[in-house]
Amino acid sequence: MADTKIKKKPPIGNPTQSFLKVSEIRDSTIIMQDGTLRAVLVVSSTNFDLKSEEEQNALIYGYQRFLNSLEHHVQILLQSRKMDIAEYTGKLKGMMERQTNELLRMQTSEYIEFINRLVESANVMNKSFYVIVPYEMSIKPTGGGIFSKLFGTGKTQQISSREKSYLEYRKQLDERANTVASNLGSSGMRVVRLNTDQLIELVYNSYNF
Repeated sequence: MADTKIKKKPPIGNPTQSFLKVSEIRDSTIIMQDGTLRAVLVVSSTNFDLKSEEEQNALIYGYQRFLNSLEHHVQILLQSRKMDIAEYTGKLKGMMERQTNELLRMQTSEYIEFINRLVESANVMNKSFYVIVPYEMSIKPTGGGIFSKLFGTGKTQQISSREKSYLEYRKQLDERANTVASNLGSSGMRVVRLNTDQLIELVYNSYNF
């Protein structure tokens, strides 16, 4: 009788969630697994090389003032992704199909082909700039004392304590984020804080590209 070997199934890799340090996203705030908080600001870009010398110096001094104003650390995130022009070319195709002038139809079609070739050959990238503002106090409550263990009220107290700490620390985070946004704005940058849906999209895209 021939020996039959049972092939072991290859081990299943850890799910993506196990690598995430994010516990929850709400109220335009990221709650990390260690209980600390994060706010994320998206900052407009500027073409420094096209600025005049005076404008370049103003930007440099403004950025220096921003760095000197910081009383806590921040993280600057740059994301580069290949530009997606599908929506733009889709609108052009719609305009082309509604065009009654045959010459304009041909020109629009050639323009669409040119744009597609340009983006493909030049590898045009879309860059996004973010400033991540942290608040390092943890909202995780400490373990319940002996009375909570005896009378079973520890869970409720912990939840209440966690929520109270969260609201207090989020207020501090909001003030930090507003200050950073104001200081960057004084340098001529457009700054917007990401809301809950935008934060979810940012985290999702960061792990699915």
